[in-house]
Amino acid sequence: VQLQASGGGLVQAGASLRLSCAASGRSFGTYTVGWFRQAPGKEREFVASINWGSVTTVYADSVKGRFTISRDNAKNTVYLQMNSLKAEDTAVYYCAADSRGAASWYWDTTRPYEYWGQGTLVTVSS
Repeated sequence: VQLQASGGGLVQAGASLRLSCAASGRSFGTYTVGWFRQAPGKEREFVASINWGSVTTVYADSVKGRFTISRDNAKNTVYLQMNSLKAEDTAVYYCAADSRGAASWYWDTTRPYEYWGQGTLVTVSS
């Protein structure tokens, strides 16, 4: 499976962006997919995850109510809609996929995800 993240850019605080994670591979629709981000000088942190059937989603507290993760399995794509962006959301955003069906309480760690995209830069100016 190859993942391609896109949709990043430079926006002002309060604006919105939608990131996309496009995947190759026919089984992608069965994978849990997560978004992580890494700001300069900081560790990679969890943002949001969604299971294969879009039944379960998990969000970091810092993005709850502002970000929404969704997926279109017919298009092999997972989205991250980011609203009310803040300067502290500035980071490289990575999508990742777990093919082994880890329990949702592991989703906020990098451990379950064996496939990673290359990242897309989001810069929010204040």
